[in-house]
Amino acid sequence: MPKAIYNVPFPVNEPVNAYAPNTPEKESLIAKYNEMFNQEPIDVPMYIGGKEVRTDDKRPMSPPHDHQHILGHFNYGTAQHVHDAIDAALTAKEDWANLPWEHRAAIFLKAADLLAGPFRDKMNAATMLAQSKNVMQAEIDAACELIDFLRFNVAYMQQIYAEQPESSDGIWNRLEYRPLEGFVFAITPFNFTAISANLPASAAMMGNTVIWKPADSQVYSAQVIMELFKEAGVPDGVINMITVDGPVAGDIVFKHKDFAGLHFTGSTGVFRHLWQEIGANLASYRTYPRIVGETGGKDFIVAHHSSHAKKVATAISRGAFEFQGQKCSAASRVYLPSNLSDEVLAYVKEDVASFKMGSPGDTNNFITAVIDERAFDKIASYIDYIKESKDAEILIGGGYDKSKGYFIEPTVVVTSNPNYRTMEEEIFGPVVTIYVYDKDQFSETLKLVDETSEYALTGSIFSQDRYAIDEATKALVNAAGNFYINDKPTGAVVGQQPFGGARGSGTNDKAGSYLNLIRWVSPRTIKETFVPPTDYRYAFLGE
Repeated sequence: MPKAIYNVPFPVNEPVNAYAPNTPEKESLIAKYNEMFNQEPIDVPMYIGGKEVRTDDKRPMSPPHDHQHILGHFNYGTAQHVHDAIDAALTAKEDWANLPWEHRAAIFLKAADLLAGPFRDKMNAATMLAQSKNVMQAEIDAACELIDFLRFNVAYMQQIYAEQPESSDGIWNRLEYRPLEGFVFAITPFNFTAISANLPASAAMMGNTVIWKPADSQVYSAQVIMELFKEAGVPDGVINMITVDGPVAGDIVFKHKDFAGLHFTGSTGVFRHLWQEIGANLASYRTYPRIVGETGGKDFIVAHHSSHAKKVATAISRGAFEFQGQKCSAASRVYLPSNLSDEVLAYVKEDVASFKMGSPGDTNNFITAVIDERAFDKIASYIDYIKESKDAEILIGGGYDKSKGYFIEPTVVVTSNPNYRTMEEEIFGPVVTIYVYDKDQFSETLKLVDETSEYALTGSIFSQDRYAIDEATKALVNAAGNFYINDKPTGAVVGQQPFGGARGSGTNDKAGSYLNLIRWVSPRTIKETFVPPTDYRYAFLGE
């Protein structure tokens, strides 16, 4: 047990490298990118207990921007590997749960320092290769956000453990924050390397052991995450990485009596299905599982007639098209007032015309490829639908080509129908739809924004009128878990804007805050009485 109350290093956000031309950090990162692109193909194992597990089922890994190039293969597992991972997690659980918290803290603080130093280029380059992020998007995600998650979560862990109840005379009350009884299952998406690492790490930090299933399209950078964790000293069996078919894993995990929690980021449909699976098996578990999920978004920008057109346009250009719109927070529906719409759209058109598209290995490129052929085909089908529509038109972009990489032009759509399909459905690509409203119908438009989408993840309001900002903040109180005033609806920073939404966007447990970590413990109240009574009679029984 700890012999003192320890103060962890005070966390500060990791400085973001700008990667300006001719800087040492840019040259170092691009050199690492080229080295990893041209190296011999790698073979990524599953990590189960202390073993690197390989199979005969090898799945290729290719950059989305050059899908004929083979970076390596990852090993696809079976139901037996899921059983093995559960066994490994349960075997490791007692020692890990009993390890004093300051040692768990030290491991993840070491991981943060390793990532800030010797692992930075490799993690960023792997993310550029696996997920086609440009250098800036890789830096703010794979390096800075993950470093922040690790450092801030350790501080939140200390904050949680320090929260203790009051004690009356003659008794001592204590609160013990136990890990969950069983194992945690983490399912992570392709789009953020930091999320992929944080979902298993945050649960593990609180004393849980984890089975982690990364997205198939992110395994190349997931391998670097596992290398980082192992170098930092995460014991065998604490985080077990498996690459198996989702339904195969779910059929085993969600029927196991020791399943204790789901940490999920992905689509709304999948999350709802998993929740139903858990509910159907509720009677078989040792305890009610914790279910934490961050899912879809149909994120908005609303401009008031007092807004500055150029500022709104920049928010659209960045918010909709950074990382090809493949952020759950990406701006995908925009409401422009009639007095500003032409000016805003002219600026957006100018911005998009200046975008360069291609490999992230060329740092002149703002736009790269979407993640895979399935995503490409889905987004292209939306664009084809728009081209055939009578109540919408493509103002900018609309082209696509997958001959070398999965490239889709940034596409701006203008519709006369506020309930047009692309105003309501999540596309998850570089497509943003604009609806122009009468500038005198601001209040009515806010109601429309609130009621149009099932999601409630992010949104922003632009205005120079403080009364309008106040009205929007109140009218849209449930429309976004992360609400921005005069800014784009993307780019939440750990420790500054805890991230998550409600409605169809998830359980709003706020990654990057104590609110998420508290979900991975099961508190126990301990009351100790120093001098117990020796007579059952209370004073009211006296004559």
